[in-house]
Amino acid sequence: MKLRIATVFALCFFLSIGSAEELSTRLTDAAFWKLVTDFSEPSGRFPSDNFASNELAIQKILPDLVRGRKAAGAYLGVGPEQNFTYIVALKPKISFIIDIRRQNMVEHLMYKALFEMSADRADFLSRLFSRPRPADIGRSLTVTALFEAYREVEPDQKLFEDTYAAVLNHLTKDHGFALTQDDQNVLGYILRAFYIGGPNLGYAGPPPGRPTAPRILPTFEELMIDTDQDGRQQSFLATEENFLTLQEIEKNNLIVPIVGDFAGPTAFHSVGDYLKKHSAVVSALYTSNVEQYLFMSEDWKGFYKNVSTLPLDAKSVFIRPLINTGDIRVGPGPYSASPQFRTGFHFDTLIFPIKNLLTAFEAGSIQTYYDAIAIRN
Repeated sequence: MKLRIATVFALCFFLSIGSAEELSTRLTDAAFWKLVTDFSEPSGRFPSDNFASNELAIQKILPDLVRGRKAAGAYLGVGPEQNFTYIVALKPKISFIIDIRRQNMVEHLMYKALFEMSADRADFLSRLFSRPRPADIGRSLTVTALFEAYREVEPDQKLFEDTYAAVLNHLTKDHGFALTQDDQNVLGYILRAFYIGGPNLGYAGPPPGRPTAPRILPTFEELMIDTDQDGRQQSFLATEENFLTLQEIEKNNLIVPIVGDFAGPTAFHSVGDYLKKHSAVVSALYTSNVEQYLFMSEDWKGFYKNVSTLPLDAKSVFIRPLINTGDIRVGPGPYSASPQFRTGFHFDTLIFPIKNLLTAFEAGSIQTYYDAIAIRN
C-alpha cells in the first residue's frame, strides 16, 4: 500500500513538473512585467526615430515562412509594427521583441493597450491616429478600403488627449506596469507622431506637410495594404480575423517587448534560458538591418554567439529584408526605397537557416555581412 501511494505521489510530482515546464497560454500582468524588466538592458543609442517599418515586401515570404512553423515555437524580432504581421502568420507560443531603444519597448506597450482597448480595426485606427471613426465602416471592408476611409479625416486634438490618457491608464492602472515619467513622456511623443502623421506616417516620423512627390520610404498605410507573393493582403490589419488574432495574443501578454542590444550580455541570454526552461524552440528571428550595423564593428561576433545560445532546430530561420538593386543585395537603411511605390530598387525579404550560419561562423567562414547573407542552404 505504501509503495502504491509512493508511486502515485511520484507520478503526480513528475506530471506537475512537466506541466510547469510548458509555456503558459497566458502570462499574468506581474509575470509579463517581470520578463520586461528582468530581461532588459539599459537603453542604447540609435541614429534616428523608428516609428514604423521602412521595409515593404514584409509579406512576400509568408507562404514559405509558415510552412512547418505555424503555431509552434517562439518568435524573436526587432523594431515596431512589422513584427505583428509575422506573429499573426506564425502564431507562436510566445514572442520577444528585442530592441536597443527603450522607445521601441514603449511603442509596443502603446500598441498593446490600443489592441486591447479597441473593438475592431476601425476603432484601433481611430485611436492610433487620433481621428474620428468615419460613419458606416463595417468589419468586412478590405484593408485598402479601410485606409481610404481614413485618408481625408482630420486629426482631433481632444481625441489625441483622451487616447493618451486612456492608454496610460490602461497600462499603469489596469495592468499595473510601472512606467517611469520618461516612459510616459515618450508614450506621448510616439502617440503624437501618429496623431500628426496619420496613415501617412513613415519610418522617422510625420512628413513635413502634404508631400507633393513620392516619398522614398513607405507610409504606414502602404505597409498595411501591401501583399504577399501571391497578391494576397496579409498584414495584421488585412482582415478582422488577423486583428482579433493579434488582439487575443496581446490580451494574453504573449508579446514581450524588452530593451536589448543584439550583441549585449543580458537580453538574448535571458530569452534563451527562459525558452529552454519551457522546452520551446525559436521558429524565426527577424533581424531587420541590425546585422549591418553590427558589422560596422566587431559586435556581429557577439550577436552570433548570442544566437548560438538560443534553443534552435533545423527549421529555425532568420528573416532578413534586403534591398535588391539588380546586381547586389544589401540590407535596408534609412535611405531605403520600396518597390511597389517607387522605382529603382525593390525589396527581397528572405529566410535563412540559422544553424547553417552558426556552423559557418564557428568554422571562421563569416567575415563580412555579405558572407552571412550568402548562406541560404
